[in-house]
Amino acid sequence: MQKQPAMVLPGAVQMRIKSSQTNTGERLSQTKSMVLPEPDTLQKPINRHRRNQSQHNVDGSVGPQTILKGEYLNKAKIAEGGKKLRKNWTSTWVVLCSNQLLFYKESKQEAVANLKPGGKPDGVDLCGAAIDWTTEKSSRKNVIQITTPNGHEFLLQADHFPTISKWHDAIKKAVDSLSSGAGGQSCGRAAIHRSNSTECLSRPTCEPSKPKPKETKSEHRRSIMFKLNYSASDSADKNGVKNRLKKFISRRPSMKTLQEKGLIKDRVFGCHMLTLCERERTTVPNFVKLCVEEVEKRGLEADGIYRVSGNLAVIQKLRFLVDQEEELDLGDSQWEDVHVITGALKMFFRELPEPLFPFRFFDSFVEAIKIKEPTQKVQALKKLIHQLPKPNHNTTKLLFHHLRRVLMKSQKNLMSSQGISIVFGPTLMWPEFETGNMEVNMVYQNQIVESILIECVEIFGPEGK
Repeated sequence: MQKQPAMVLPGAVQMRIKSSQTNTGERLSQTKSMVLPEPDTLQKPINRHRRNQSQHNVDGSVGPQTILKGEYLNKAKIAEGGKKLRKNWTSTWVVLCSNQLLFYKESKQEAVANLKPGGKPDGVDLCGAAIDWTTEKSSRKNVIQITTPNGHEFLLQADHFPTISKWHDAIKKAVDSLSSGAGGQSCGRAAIHRSNSTECLSRPTCEPSKPKPKETKSEHRRSIMFKLNYSASDSADKNGVKNRLKKFISRRPSMKTLQEKGLIKDRVFGCHMLTLCERERTTVPNFVKLCVEEVEKRGLEADGIYRVSGNLAVIQKLRFLVDQEEELDLGDSQWEDVHVITGALKMFFRELPEPLFPFRFFDSFVEAIKIKEPTQKVQALKKLIHQLPKPNHNTTKLLFHHLRRVLMKSQKNLMSSQGISIVFGPTLMWPEFETGNMEVNMVYQNQIVESILIECVEIFGPEGK
């Protein structure tokens, strides 16, 4: 049995239509009461599917108009509230709006691709801000500085000049428009959000009842006063420090006066050979004599003598005592390790302002070692050594006779002529300017020392003469 459709009376239909129109009109009137329409703007249909619609605008910003779309720039915040911060450059996605500069950790496309929610950006209010090129705040090229009225300072940088120039011009234009009052809705509240609604309802911000231009002028005046006070105090501090330093330098006693009072003593390590010998009234530094004598007493048979390194801390302690010209006893138990004494002796020769073989003789020694004929080579080396200044010559003679005695104990100390030359080659001579190949120079240095060591008696004569 078929069910017949129910009969609907025409009056009921008309009542439903009228009721629906009445309810719709009420909802529209409620919605319109919260909308502040802009002139010359067409009203768009409202999407009722609120669950499928985002609560934000398409460009991720709310209210302010986007002037320059996002781009990766290098950003560093160097001051906050007038307090200097440590500069830390980070790559940031920057978006320029009509009244502010927004910094995102990454672009919208990357955030969507990585399935990350859009992070809240850091913003810089451009009202009353100052922008300019800078070369003092960073060693990087193409850097602009943005200073806000509340004392925040930012640096923006790009590798390509056209890119950063484009951002500089755009930001400056936005700042100028805000300061001249042409920013429109930029300096006020940019938009009104209706609760539980998806529409962003824009409204004019410069209302007649609120004197916005006066607030802008007061903020600008405060920013100028802040900058003047900050710069004045900063310059005053610098001037005070400079004046104190000038007074200190002018009142400081001379080096000669300090030496006469015994407050400053001439050093041994790092002193020129001629100066040291003149001060000690000798032709061989006393420290070199003490080290050679002590090594020959108890170190000629030590395994790896001059090759093995001693404790650096103890060597530095020995050096300090020598520079203080205190009485030194190398036989004391604190210098029990003979490698400490040999290490200090090598350090003494390395720290000479001019090596034991002076700079002007380096090329001549290299040319002499290149001679093929052995007798001529030895005679050339002997001639050069006898041309050395007397302190250099006598110290070289003492040292090489000592190294020859070390070589004579090679079966016990395991030090060959080649091993000794490797240690003392770069210690006793080096070029004034590293113009050539360092490896080639080191080979020549080792060969020169080894030849002098082997022909020690022929070059310097018998020991004691």
